[in-house]
Amino acid sequence: MNDLPYRPCAGFMLVNSDRRVFVGQRIDPRTHGFWQMPQGGIDPGEEVRDAALRELAEETGIAEALVEVIAKTPAPLHYDLPPDLLGVAWKGKYRGQEQHWFLGRFLGSDADIDLEAHDPPEFNAYRWVDPLALPDLIVPFKRDVYRALVDEFLDLI
Repeated sequence: MNDLPYRPCAGFMLVNSDRRVFVGQRIDPRTHGFWQMPQGGIDPGEEVRDAALRELAEETGIAEALVEVIAKTPAPLHYDLPPDLLGVAWKGKYRGQEQHWFLGRFLGSDADIDLEAHDPPEFNAYRWVDPLALPDLIVPFKRDVYRALVDEFLDLI
């Protein structure tokens, strides 16, 4: 496992006017029942910020014009896949992810959210949650990343 690289990834913590964070319920049967913030791989040559906003738009239908980017994590956060997903996820190419995270304010309304904006969709439902609840909603192997994000961004929310 230590010989495999981390998959480059960008994520977005989107906060509404009530200071609650967007989470989507994963459709993926391996992680169904868990909730996560929009995130995904960075394409070759793509800027990290552009990737985060692209992933946000793909997974939520929210246009960049409806988002005010506030902050970025000073360094990427990492997680390793659990043994049962190692060699399975991402065709076995990666040991986990190196994630660059952004915080932004949502300037729109729930009417601007479209979980089917991308084919196939990633989420089958969404909700707005207290930021302190985030680590309890994500799959266990990503909890340390979500704890670090809450620590980093809480004062800005």
